[in-house]
Amino acid sequence: MTGAAVAHYRRGFQEIEGTLAGPDWVRKLRRDALARFADTGFPTTADEDWRYTNVAPIASTPFRPGMPGAAPDAATVAAFLPAGASCARLVFLDGHFVPSLSQATLMPAGSFAGSLADALRRSPDLVEPHLRASLDRNQGAFSALNAAFFADGAFLHLPRGCCLPEPIYVLHFSSNGATPVATHPRSLFLAGESSHASVAEIYAGRGAGACLTNAVTEVVAGANASFEHIRIQAEGPRAFHVSSVLSRQERDTNYAARAFLFGAALSRNDHWAILDGEGANAVLDGLYLAGGTTHVDCHTGIEHRKPNGASREVYKGILAGRAAAVFHGRIHVHPGAQKTDAKQSNANLLLSREAVIDTKPQLEIYANDVKCTHGATIGRLDADSLFYLRARGIQAGEARTMLIRAFAHEVTERVRVQPARERLLEMFDARLLVAGEPA
Repeated sequence: MTGAAVAHYRRGFQEIEGTLAGPDWVRKLRRDALARFADTGFPTTADEDWRYTNVAPIASTPFRPGMPGAAPDAATVAAFLPAGASCARLVFLDGHFVPSLSQATLMPAGSFAGSLADALRRSPDLVEPHLRASLDRNQGAFSALNAAFFADGAFLHLPRGCCLPEPIYVLHFSSNGATPVATHPRSLFLAGESSHASVAEIYAGRGAGACLTNAVTEVVAGANASFEHIRIQAEGPRAFHVSSVLSRQERDTNYAARAFLFGAALSRNDHWAILDGEGANAVLDGLYLAGGTTHVDCHTGIEHRKPNGASREVYKGILAGRAAAVFHGRIHVHPGAQKTDAKQSNANLLLSREAVIDTKPQLEIYANDVKCTHGATIGRLDADSLFYLRARGIQAGEARTMLIRAFAHEVTERVRVQPARERLLEMFDARLLVAGEPA
């Protein structure tokens, strides 16, 4: 299977290489990345990091590269935005920028939000150092495929002291048609010194067909910057989703990543946070909701490299039907990162007897003056709480929904921007109905 998959992607790359944007150094790095993928092939369950996630359904599906097509209508886009809001947004279909549905005209002077391919042409000096380093990084199979095949993605640049009063929405749509399509969006967010911004990335499908989204996002936060990064994955029941986020922080930064995973037959979500400045603070929150036979895998890593840093991580899962989930979170404290304060928690709510969770919180501490804790819990809805609500006249289904919402509240309430939080809760309620009740 691996050999056939490698040959398939090699042929696909040869067919579209000439259409992929980028100067000569990008073209070379694309070929190098494809060669790395060819050497390793797709990961298997023999690989420790993929022990509980079998990607054979991805490897065996003959995905075709996403090409520019008919744009989604305005109503489809509006369904994923706060009601009545006129907000900055970047819209992509099958990995290609859709200018007619995008709006970034309200950006402050000196800042830029738009297409990464366009920024690479217009401002190569700004983009190249970061993009070259990330494309050339030793990476796994899916990241290597992204480096080889990416056509476009979102680019945000905030100069020193720039503050965005409202979040920017980045909408990635997949066609989900009769032909399985693979898209490889690559996004780069640069938050300059003392800047402040919120970005919401949303991944959604337009149909019921099979598709693969293989996304890579990099966030670079300059000294004293504050950056909130919201990711919502709400694709169709036959979708596959693999994403990798790398965040880098300088001194005295505040970075908050909030991942909400509500869809896809199989999803794998990696986030590696590097706190590379003294006094850097990071928050990694996650909420995954799965029902039926869906599978969701969350791998996180927080790397404390400098002293006086702090991190807080709370991931929660809600599983129904025969759904399966994986959480593997690692905190790594380097020898020089004294006075690190790190806490990690993974809590899971099982709504059926067949749902399964494999959880592994992990600490690696090489400094002697730190405060670090971790923990994991697995449980079911509390019978006493259900009885309490039923005794007050609340119907069984409504009582269960209230308790599930309360379980998720710790993560959802932390979204800073109220319109974004309200839209998120609407999506959560809709997906909660799809996930279903226990048999």
